[in-house]
Amino acid sequence: MESLYSVSLDSLIEEFSLESMYIPPEEEILVRTTEVNRAGLALTGFFEHFENSRIQIIGRAEYRYLETLEDELRDRRIHDFMSKKPVVVIYTSELEVHAEMLKYAEEFSVPVLRTERMTSAFTAAVIASLNVSLAPRLTRHGVLVEVYGEGLLILGDSGVGKSETAIELVKRGHRLIADDAVEIKRVSDKTLVGSAPEIIRHYVELRGIGIVDVRRIFGIGAVKMTEKIDLIINLEPWVQGKMYDRLGIETETMDIMGIKVPITTIPVKPGRNLAIILEIAAMNNRQKRMGYNTAVEFNKRLMGQMEVEQ
Repeated sequence: MESLYSVSLDSLIEEFSLESMYIPPEEEILVRTTEVNRAGLALTGFFEHFENSRIQIIGRAEYRYLETLEDELRDRRIHDFMSKKPVVVIYTSELEVHAEMLKYAEEFSVPVLRTERMTSAFTAAVIASLNVSLAPRLTRHGVLVEVYGEGLLILGDSGVGKSETAIELVKRGHRLIADDAVEIKRVSDKTLVGSAPEIIRHYVELRGIGIVDVRRIFGIGAVKMTEKIDLIINLEPWVQGKMYDRLGIETETMDIMGIKVPITTIPVKPGRNLAIILEIAAMNNRQKRMGYNTAVEFNKRLMGQMEVEQ
């Protein structure tokens, strides 16, 4: 299934240090799917489910198969394969590219590349890279910070104190990923990764002061390019009389692109140190993911005590 997004073949060549055996001149080539194929079945002449939008891999097995064919048959099989115009063909394990492959690559304008990496490792790395580059995405108004290794997405109305809290967390040794706009990618069925739009990356807006360059003021260790989203913090003004969660037994979630992320609502009022509260929230969330829920354990202790008293 093709993505709404694309990644240029040039960027893949640079990322994986691929050797260009043949590149069609003056033509931008885009990869639009995360799926990658071993070309074995296609090279036998079976094209019933062939998808030419997928990267086609030729490893040792495919190479040895082609070597067993008579010259005329090998030429015909490679011709039929390349006539389908796959987006790109990549030889792995530094295998020698067949002369017929280069001949038909030029005829059908199909790029042919080569890598020294082994097939399985290379295929896994390419799929992982494409999953990130072509992932479904959306942009949310908020702040993303890393606190004790946990990615906290801070949401709330404008002026509630999101950016100020982020700066305080940075001062305390944590890292900023994005302020004001967070680009969120769904890189797998379980993982969301956030980053900042390039134009505002590493910048924070503080009302009354203006735009602040966090990287220059606090150093390179105060920022990070991307971070997974483990917990959502919703900041809202304190409402007198409203019932807020006192124990934290029930876990609320927010659905973002089909993935449910834990969410905690924190009321804001003068005198509350939000940075410390968010640090505790991050550590508590990590404990929950590791199998220990303080609220549940406390409730068990409380119920046990009540049973003893009875």
